[in-house]
Amino acid sequence: MHADFIRERLARYQRQVVDDAAVQRAAVALILRQESQVTEFLAIHRSEREGDPWSGHMAFPGGRQHAADRDLHATAIRETLEEVGIDLERTGESIGCLDDLRAIGNRRRLDLVISPCVYLLNTPVTPVLNPVEVQKAIWIPLVNLRHPDTKGTYRYMLDGFETHHDAFVVEGHAIWGLTYRILDRFLDVLA
Repeated sequence: MHADFIRERLARYQRQVVDDAAVQRAAVALILRQESQVTEFLAIHRSEREGDPWSGHMAFPGGRQHAADRDLHATAIRETLEEVGIDLERTGESIGCLDDLRAIGNRRRLDLVISPCVYLLNTPVTPVLNPVEVQKAIWIPLVNLRHPDTKGTYRYMLDGFETHHDAFVVEGHAIWGLTYRILDRFLDVLA
């Protein structure tokens, strides 16, 4: 998938917005780069932190909206700079947003809505990780997510019961939950 094709598909996409003033807001940055003819996205492996419901998960840079953020793009840009040292205002271009998603934790909906914002890098960057928040960052070719070998299941114990979720398994990492839902929707938009 070429970046121009992705830009065109997102320009035509009518995203679903959750219009609920009672919920908290957050944004994540789905960052793309074009390497030769391959489009890759940046995935982060979150650091292990007590009290963080997404501790240790594979994710996108992002977090909760602050009162000083002018909009959710500002949230995604700020969080990306804080977590991986990439200044999307200088090195990237906003090419669209995907559907708002309600966060789910411990099998229940949370009062948190996440907006995935998609950016295309226009200059090479090297992530500089904030170790408090991110332990690893990897570039993954989008086309890899279409391979049957990448589809898998993430299993874990919750309250004494085994729980399982659909996942993409890439480079030994399971991408599941919210990040899986975002990527799965993104692939649908591009299909």
